[in-house]
Amino acid sequence: MTILITGGFGFIGSAVLRHLLAATDHRIVNIDKMTYAASPATLAMHAGDARHVHIRADICDLDAMRATFATHKPTHVMHLAAESHVDRSIDGPAEFIRTNVVGTQVLLEAAREYWQGLAPDARAGFRFHHVSTDEVFGSLDHGDPPFGPTTPYDPRSPYSASKAASDHLVRAWQHTYGFPAFVSNTTNNYGPWQFPEKLIPLVTLNALEGKPLPVYGDGSNVRDWLHVDDHAEALALALSRGEPGATYCIGPRQERTNLQVVQAICATLDELRPDPAGPRTRLISFVRDRPGHDFRYAMDPSGAEAALGWRARYDFETGLRHTIRWYLDNEAWWRPIRAGAYSGQRLGTKA
Repeated sequence: MTILITGGFGFIGSAVLRHLLAATDHRIVNIDKMTYAASPATLAMHAGDARHVHIRADICDLDAMRATFATHKPTHVMHLAAESHVDRSIDGPAEFIRTNVVGTQVLLEAAREYWQGLAPDARAGFRFHHVSTDEVFGSLDHGDPPFGPTTPYDPRSPYSASKAASDHLVRAWQHTYGFPAFVSNTTNNYGPWQFPEKLIPLVTLNALEGKPLPVYGDGSNVRDWLHVDDHAEALALALSRGEPGATYCIGPRQERTNLQVVQAICATLDELRPDPAGPRTRLISFVRDRPGHDFRYAMDPSGAEAALGWRARYDFETGLRHTIRWYLDNEAWWRPIRAGAYSGQRLGTKA
């Protein structure tokens, strides 16, 4: 395969690239605009690999997208590039609409034009995989069944609304033009190389430095936590097994409240690197809740597990320990980022 991946220097995108470059002989064309959360260090172990080509471009640039398709002739597309932080979307929604909605439309048009010009066999094998979020489905209460492929959309934040719009565009292109596209929706991801504005790395690093751990509301909001390496494996399988028009809900059945996650991080850090001042739970404080904060997300992954032949390998405790150890061992990566604008942020909840 020649796989065009957008956002390949991001958290999830780089995990997919590392998996594909290590486990397959596929060629990767990585379109990444290199915004604040992109990091070349995530792929340093594959520097010099001729199978990885990086193109610094904006997915909203139709000419650049057309040129990329014409030059590199991908057999598959995996669209991961997106603005993804809910707090940022509340403070400045315009960039989320531009990247997540307009950017997806531009990419779809460039891909459709390219696909229509392929020979019949190549057209039949071409796939466009749009990677999305569970947040498009809205919010669950205690006892509600988890989200699934037929759950109605009910986005509640500018971020989730922009992702919902992009999902609808992909499905419209598939239905209207017969374009071979499908969608996957995932739960909260965590793991190595996650930008320190997100919940798990931010709590870990604040706790490590003895800084306050401000938790929204009473910490009872529930998320379903998927290790990024498990997600990368599922996405790689979907490249060859995904069917046009399908929806794959990818999750691990690992629901935890935000407070449970923070407490687990504190306990793990206390074990791995004890603090002479005492247990790090002393640093937890509760702050005013985020506007429109969804209460619970959960996913039923049974359909995706059956269709893709995949199941999450990490349980939350093992994955969290693995992640915290990585941050302890990679201070040279996160310390310069922490020296910037992110050390004092409140604790968001979207991976």
